[in-house]
Amino acid sequence: MRRPHLISLALLLVIFVGINVFAAVFLRSARLDLTEQGLYTLSPGTRNILARLDEPVTLKFYYSRDLAASQPAVQIYAQRVRDMLEEMTNAANGMVDLQIIDPAPFSEAEDQAVAQGLVAQPVGDGDIVYFGLVGTNLIDNVEVIPFFADARQQYLEYDLARLVDNLSVPEKPVLGIISNLPLDTGAGGILAAMRGQSQPFLIYAELTDRFEVEFIPIDNVRIPKRISVILLAHPRPLSDIQSYAIDQFVMRGGRVIAFVDPHSEVSLTAGPNNEPLRGYTEQSNLPALMANWGVQMDDGLIIADRARAQRVAAGRDARRALVDYILWMALSDAEMAQDDLITANIDRLNLGTVGALVPVRDAGTTLTPLVTSSSDATLMARDYVLSAPTPDDLQRRFEPGDAPYTIAARLNGPVTTLFPEGPPDASTEKGARARDADHLSETDAANIVIFADSDFFDDRFWVSEQNYLGQRFGVPIADNGKFLLNAVENLMGSSDLISLRGRERVARPFTRVEALRRAAESQYLAEEENLVARIEAAQGELDRIERDGAQLGDAERAARQYRAELVSARKALRDVQGNLRRDIDTLATRVTFANIVVMPIIVGLAALALAWHQRRRRRATQIAGGLRDAPPKEGA
Repeated sequence: MRRPHLISLALLLVIFVGINVFAAVFLRSARLDLTEQGLYTLSPGTRNILARLDEPVTLKFYYSRDLAASQPAVQIYAQRVRDMLEEMTNAANGMVDLQIIDPAPFSEAEDQAVAQGLVAQPVGDGDIVYFGLVGTNLIDNVEVIPFFADARQQYLEYDLARLVDNLSVPEKPVLGIISNLPLDTGAGGILAAMRGQSQPFLIYAELTDRFEVEFIPIDNVRIPKRISVILLAHPRPLSDIQSYAIDQFVMRGGRVIAFVDPHSEVSLTAGPNNEPLRGYTEQSNLPALMANWGVQMDDGLIIADRARAQRVAAGRDARRALVDYILWMALSDAEMAQDDLITANIDRLNLGTVGALVPVRDAGTTLTPLVTSSSDATLMARDYVLSAPTPDDLQRRFEPGDAPYTIAARLNGPVTTLFPEGPPDASTEKGARARDADHLSETDAANIVIFADSDFFDDRFWVSEQNYLGQRFGVPIADNGKFLLNAVENLMGSSDLISLRGRERVARPFTRVEALRRAAESQYLAEEENLVARIEAAQGELDRIERDGAQLGDAERAARQYRAELVSARKALRDVQGNLRRDIDTLATRVTFANIVVMPIIVGLAALALAWHQRRRRRATQIAGGLRDAPPKEGA
């Protein structure tokens, strides 16, 4: 009896080993992705990039496998990188040659890794680990990821797909820039650049990685044909010549992305001398061009948004570490146009002192809002904002307006020239002049994006800057960079990379907690104002009585009364401050109780019910089997 059992066990073991070998060889890339955002599934954008490869691309993945044995986090991440590279190789139909290289110390492979720009991470006993990627094509273009930093794990597919896409395009598309912000040098300006100490805006670094960037001189009478998209980033007031150049660029079918601002805080960033850079401008607007395109911005008004206010330090009030600053917004996906490729995958934008866009009546273009404020917003006068009110003062002055307001918009449709009589009668310093023969009067397909903010570009608003092994990079805390790249790529006609940047870590705020906090803080502000008035009145009367020298009789009783009033008001204020988080703490206690007590009880009861049900089924099956096997009765 035992021999058949041994044979069965041996067959099961052979089948088990065979299935595992088959799966390891033929099903290595097969997987079932059950994550909400499909984090482990190759995106359609990546597949499109791989499908249009015309020439082979070589990817060399350098990974010191043995030396990384003491770094579990690196080992896990390296396996994920390798898996994704293999998936991309399988999807490329033979156009990607993946080479996995383990650069042993003092080997030729290590020399190649160093020569190609890879960065090593030191580990114990003087060893170093290489963990990077080098990509090349047939014309010797090289793209490098020096080291797969742990902080960029959520952007892995985007980084890999961008590297391959850069190798697939012989020449990067050209983006023209007109700006009065030091995008390419940072707050240090040209002097810092000359000393080799410039810190370009990280959003500018993203642009230069993806596109060929060209700054357009202010005296140009014509935008070069090699430029397909212009970025107007907080420009100075335009001359007639430059307005005409941009106007004719649009007439020729060029696309424009313009960032204007009623109050640019980023332009006031202090440089090496603790002063803004020379020639800075606090405002930017394109009134004539924008009106001709079908939109306007009143640069005397700034949006204040109570529902999407960013939290800032409260200053001297130690009992309230953070308060809502309603002039700075942290917009969520609820304020983004979900049916537009630019904003469909935007989860958060951080902005400051933002303007409002209004469509021009009877305009030929169609205005489509891309980004709006929340419905709990209003407009405040720029002059009042410049008086530096406190966050609490802003809250007290807040009165809901006709919200939501449009912050960014896309303009499509026919546009006629702003210069119907031809080029302006003006010359550049070189004596060049736009030619009448090249003048165009209209276009049927204008495609323009307007954004009423320039603090959008400020690093402190959207990235946490880090330096890893000498490599400067930013870990996004908002999607400002994603929005700009989406916009440029979309207007340039490329959208394959747009879906990839949707894999970033999504901010999931506790909306119920936020609502409770805002309601409590609103009540706190109202009660605080009354109590502070009581305290000031009582303190004033007490100071007057003591100043008059009253010691006896009615004056002394009045002094005691005002002292008691002062103590009572201060106690009431402390109670209000203490109750500020009461509802939030109560909710947290209920959630904790539900997780620790209620859910285990529910799971336990469900398990008991299932066990009882299965026991009844087994018993019923046994009874039925017993009846079936019982001998028939005599005479039946």
